[in-house]
Amino acid sequence: MRYSEHNFKQRENDEQRTYVSLPAIVAPLKCSVLPLSSNPEFVPFIKKLSTELTKVDVSHKIDDSSGSIGRRYARTDEIAIPYGITIDFDTLKEPHSVTLRERDSMGQVRIPVEEIALVVHNLSYSKQSWNDIERKYPKFEQQESKGV
Repeated sequence: MRYSEHNFKQRENDEQRTYVSLPAIVAPLKCSVLPLSSNPEFVPFIKKLSTELTKVDVSHKIDDSSGSIGRRYARTDEIAIPYGITIDFDTLKEPHSVTLRERDSMGQVRIPVEEIALVVHNLSYSKQSWNDIERKYPKFEQQESKGV
């Protein structure tokens, strides 16, 4: 399969938002870890997720920069990262969970912290499809900010 300008896409109804749609298996980085804010309570979850992703050979980037979550999603989309894990205030509640976002559809699901590394591994190496994940986990319906 050849990857070229056919993998460069624009969001429907928003030509300012572009992304590179590489299959996860060839994407250099498989996911980003995005804490919603600089809340110090998020730090242990960032460290745990990074460790667990590394253990299952999932290349990842932590983006704890300032800026809206929508803007950070857009940045990761532009560099072809297929999955984004968001640590938010619901992560702090028992049972701990995170939001997993898929780049191409922008679909989001809520997944327990203990399961997320294996889920991203399975998605990244074509052992499961996004449709499988959407069937198994509850959808997360929060709207992404258009002001990116």
